[in-house]
Amino acid sequence: MLGIESSCDETAAAVVRDGREILSSVISSQIELHRPWGGVVPELASREHLNKIDPIVEEAIVGANVSLDEIDAIAVTQGPGLIGSLHVGVCYAKALAFSLGKPIIGVNHIEGHVYSVVFENPPIRFPALALIVSGGHTNIFHVPEAGRYAVVSRTRDDAAGEAFDKVAKMLGLGYPGGPAIERIARSGDPAAIRFPKAKISDGRPDLSFSGLKTAVSRYVREHGIEPVREGEAPSRAIADLAASFQASVVSALAGTLERLAIDMRPSDLIVAGGVACNVALRDAVRSVSERLGIPAYFPSKHLSTDNAAMIAAAGHARLMRGETSGRDLSADVTMRLQNIADERGEIVPKNVRYRV
Repeated sequence: MLGIESSCDETAAAVVRDGREILSSVISSQIELHRPWGGVVPELASREHLNKIDPIVEEAIVGANVSLDEIDAIAVTQGPGLIGSLHVGVCYAKALAFSLGKPIIGVNHIEGHVYSVVFENPPIRFPALALIVSGGHTNIFHVPEAGRYAVVSRTRDDAAGEAFDKVAKMLGLGYPGGPAIERIARSGDPAAIRFPKAKISDGRPDLSFSGLKTAVSRYVREHGIEPVREGEAPSRAIADLAASFQASVVSALAGTLERLAIDMRPSDLIVAGGVACNVALRDAVRSVSERLGIPAYFPSKHLSTDNAAMIAAAGHARLMRGETSGRDLSADVTMRLQNIADERGEIVPKNVRYRV
């Protein structure tokens, strides 16, 4: 399976055998391109994908030591993501599939993150709970079986990774914000500042990070904290603030996952997406795993951020179920990962308040 990913600011291609063995994985990051702007500029991202996608796919094919004729099918990220970026990958994949006479499978980017754990962990047992947390997405899915999903928790506003980026920018820590805050937080006290926890008024197990971001802004203003200037070392106040902010985000994510796991008793926990690289989050979820006796699986760090191997793995699973896309496949920025409740409504235990 050839996988192609271009949903945001990474141009990636990978060749995967039997859905679990990575023969090659090539990723071209645009971090340096977008760093001066403090975030992804969609137009710049699209143009960079156009420049990079052909050589990246060629590098993946050569690296896998296969020929294009040996590829059985092509999986490509269909959505969600930036429309221009998605179109580059989808149009390229469609043209390649047509020229080779191969099947094409449109893959939901978030489902790709779910499948990012299959390469280095035991086979996932169902039902599972999957926390997908990144710059664009923060959701917890109930996965009763392969290919079936229900949203049981979501962010009401900012994604967790987006909150990291915005707070890092506020503190002068640069872009991307997640790694910057994690690095500075190592020298800070996570208990130095007690930020308020968001409460969802309707009782659903959802998440919210906008209020936390506002609380950080207020703290910075009220305590006269100056952003870090280029070339300067962060102050102790900045380190404590970064550590306390990170601790609040991690507590919200791991705490919500634990409450849902207690109610739903999944066989396995999955944590994936760019923010899954965060060591504090991994440690917190491992503690949840130990307390509840439920295994927790993470992708390795290079598979946590956007990559094409996870798209190929998800595409392989769909191909094995006979699910392919037509030549009219088109990018879908609002594509949702939810398929879900059967007529009896038994996908989620009845005592859990959830959103499908």
